[in-house]
Amino acid sequence: MSEENKKVNDNKNNNAEKDKRNGTITEPGKKPEDQRTKKETEKLTDQKINEYGQTTLENNNKRIHLMTIIGEVEGHECLPQHNKTTKYEHLLPQLASIEDSKEIEGVLILINTVGGDVEAGLAIAEMIASLSKPTVTLVLGGSHSIGVPLAVSSDYSFIVPTATMIIHPVRMNGMVIGVSQMFEYFEQIQDRIISFVSTHSNISYEDFRKLMLNTTQLVKDVGSILIGKETVEKGIIDEVGGIDKALKKLNSMIDENKQQNNQAQQNDQQNCQNEQENEQGNTEPQIEG
Repeated sequence: MSEENKKVNDNKNNNAEKDKRNGTITEPGKKPEDQRTKKETEKLTDQKINEYGQTTLENNNKRIHLMTIIGEVEGHECLPQHNKTTKYEHLLPQLASIEDSKEIEGVLILINTVGGDVEAGLAIAEMIASLSKPTVTLVLGGSHSIGVPLAVSSDYSFIVPTATMIIHPVRMNGMVIGVSQMFEYFEQIQDRIISFVSTHSNISYEDFRKLMLNTTQLVKDVGSILIGKETVEKGIIDEVGGIDKALKKLNSMIDENKQQNNQAQQNDQQNCQNEQENEQGNTEPQIEG
């Protein structure tokens, strides 16, 4: 091969590699439109992770939506820009979309939050609890204050061994009027939180209230701090485990949900068939004269 031909071939190979990296040439056996669609999908997925901390996991013919609740749960007022926040106006529509989707089969929620706005946190927790699809929460780092209802809102909950949960009475920023009605209002808010936690976990109302009003543990505050397995022993969290156990549990719950749905469909079909047979059997013959 001449020196000139060798240079031409090298240039072709270099250009082909450059085009492949830029997405202007397809890989062998792939159509150009397929490759463009793949790149657009990857770009949208990256943007979704960067902006909302969400993505869709696909494995074993299952589609699991991954959500994160991190930093401080933002309420009706915007927090400073340097704070890491979870915005309820982002999560609520996404949860509604998940419930309406026929493709998403389960939801995995990763939690590492210091707490935040009570009403916003309870709104997210109620939405998660009302989903008809299997849900699993995994506490990483910590799930404090209003993060406790968020952690127990799923069908099954996990916590890593080193994660913590701080349980304390309700606090309020801004003007507080020193009257008995204000104290009663605080009691009502705490009752909403305690009732939700006791309903969606294995701890009783009174036991959780005692943890919330504990005066022997925290130096500058009232409440309790629980680490890892202590949350399981108290009946707040279901199991100690990491991402491997959480995904394994969610996959098994999805399989069980599919079996139940299939069984329900078969029962409905059988009931419809029985009703049709009964209607035919009860039809009286017409006499023509």
